[in-house]
Amino acid sequence: MIWKFLRDKRGNFAMMMGAAMLPIMGSIALAVDFSEMNRQKQATVNALDAAGIATARQVATGASDEALITYAKNFFEANLGSVDPADTTLSVQLPNNQFGGGTLKLKAVLNYQPYFLPSFAALLGKADGQDGSEISFAALSEVRLKNTLEVALVLDNSGSMNNTGTGSGQKRIDLLKVAAKQLVDTLALEAAQIKQVAKPVQFALVPFAASVNVGPSNAAASWMDVEGLSPVHHETFDWASLTNPNKKAQKVGGIWRKKGTGWGAEENEILSRFSLYKDMKQVSDREWVVTGQQYVCTRYWSNGSCREGRWTETGYYDETISTYASWQGCVEARPYPYNVNDAPPVGATANTGIGFGDPATMFVPMFAPDEPGDRWATEADPSPDNFSAANNWWNDGTESSSGSTRQKNMGKYFDVRPYGATSPQGTGPSYSCTTKPITTLTDVTNATGLATIKAAIDQMAPNGGTNVPEGMAWGWRTVSGGEPFTEGRPDSEKGNDKVIIVLTDGENTYYTPGSLGYSDPADSKSIYSSYGYLKPGYNGSGVGRLFSGTSSAIGQYDYSNGNYTNALNEQMSTLCENAKAANVLVMTVSLDLNTGNSGENKAIQALKKCASDSRFRKDSVDPTKPAKLYWNATGSNLADKFKEIANELSNLRIVG
Repeated sequence: MIWKFLRDKRGNFAMMMGAAMLPIMGSIALAVDFSEMNRQKQATVNALDAAGIATARQVATGASDEALITYAKNFFEANLGSVDPADTTLSVQLPNNQFGGGTLKLKAVLNYQPYFLPSFAALLGKADGQDGSEISFAALSEVRLKNTLEVALVLDNSGSMNNTGTGSGQKRIDLLKVAAKQLVDTLALEAAQIKQVAKPVQFALVPFAASVNVGPSNAAASWMDVEGLSPVHHETFDWASLTNPNKKAQKVGGIWRKKGTGWGAEENEILSRFSLYKDMKQVSDREWVVTGQQYVCTRYWSNGSCREGRWTETGYYDETISTYASWQGCVEARPYPYNVNDAPPVGATANTGIGFGDPATMFVPMFAPDEPGDRWATEADPSPDNFSAANNWWNDGTESSSGSTRQKNMGKYFDVRPYGATSPQGTGPSYSCTTKPITTLTDVTNATGLATIKAAIDQMAPNGGTNVPEGMAWGWRTVSGGEPFTEGRPDSEKGNDKVIIVLTDGENTYYTPGSLGYSDPADSKSIYSSYGYLKPGYNGSGVGRLFSGTSSAIGQYDYSNGNYTNALNEQMSTLCENAKAANVLVMTVSLDLNTGNSGENKAIQALKKCASDSRFRKDSVDPTKPAKLYWNATGSNLADKFKEIANELSNLRIVG
């Protein structure tokens, strides 16, 4: 019996099975935990990637940092599926700039809680902390934000741009055209490689001289002051001078209107600068219509009878009456502070009167009044008077009144200009409007848009004075997301850079008539330009609109070219700071200006102060400071300077 028991091997299977169960169950536990761990890990990675893409879209909307982090966390946790959010942590690193580009980084940590591994580890005698009760995994997601550019080329088209560029043998305007087109080509070529973003690079062109042309097609735009409600609109006119009871002007609800039966079907129409363009008429053509013959005595006998004569045709002139002039598209500067900011134009309407919005934010069409001087030179009235104003282009209506009264007289504009009449001098109501219209933001990554911008650059022509701040203000308005031009992306949108490139070859100018060789019979103290006349002053204040918002260093009654330049420089300084505070990148270029000339050096310093700081380059003199985005160019190196600008803009698209 004993030997039989000792020889029996059937119990060994149970013992062997018991010994084998431990590794078998451990393997099963590991397999289960490993499978679940991978599933949760993949779910976490998927949720992280989805949160990165979704949050990147929110970044572009301009949401606050706090809102973005909350959004990312909520989106991440909502997409974890069966993974317990309590087992995960999410960290968000937002782009470190408020301008274009940058990288959004999200990091997720999964603290996986195994089902069986801790028990199995305990059987193996593992101490606490080594039992595998928690296994951590980390995943990183990086999303490169889009980096788009909206660039306004604000280019000097004043008369001096017709001069030869230093060291080049070519006109400055021609050198500028070549350099500007090369800049556009460079950025367009780079942007063409970007397929996932619509309109990655857009350019606008703002040619400026003494004023800026917004385009005659915008005459009826919502941001134009078509009803004459702006305090600027009637600054140089006196509608009360229409005194004929049957054809007079009357202010109704803040709007001047035609009143009286003499207006016929036009009664109650608005009187404004736009209406003047419509109402000024001329005899543009005439044709002699024969009605018969008559004998005309040319020599008489002493008794009064006809001695000699001739037969002549009788008849009349069939005259063609047409509009004399049309608005060419230039606008005046808005009154301070709207001349130096990007406040949206929100004015009143005929239905709401002046109680809605602020009419001063609207844009007023330029209309240069007829200044006292020689009357129309006709065969019947060839004699001049003693005045020699700069812009004498219409019949004054009366020669007996003062120069100021004659200039403000509105009745004269309703006299039809005779056939063949000539103006002694001046260019009419479009005086100081010398530039081509603005070209609004245009996508240069397609052939049509690229050709449009380059053609507009080629059409630039130099003529007139220099008003850098007005050009720059309109450059800002072209890249802005709001009216008057709305092609720009929203100002709050991240991943987009708004850039203004300003080039000028001279200091700001505004002229007294005497400095140009003209008289000033109306005592206006300046020629007519984008700030109107310097006298009688803005809105009846007696102070010229150009001086509004300037410091005590600017004499409000100092009517000199130098003081006008200083006032424009201050307006420009304020405008530059406002634009930069709105995250607009300002690049400035002076062309053929010399620091040895006091006036030119003033312009150089103003441009340098206006420029933004580079995000990539350090100052060559003081490496602890960023370089200024200012270039002092000559005719011989202008193209090279524009290549440097292209490099700077290219870096904006690459570096966050």
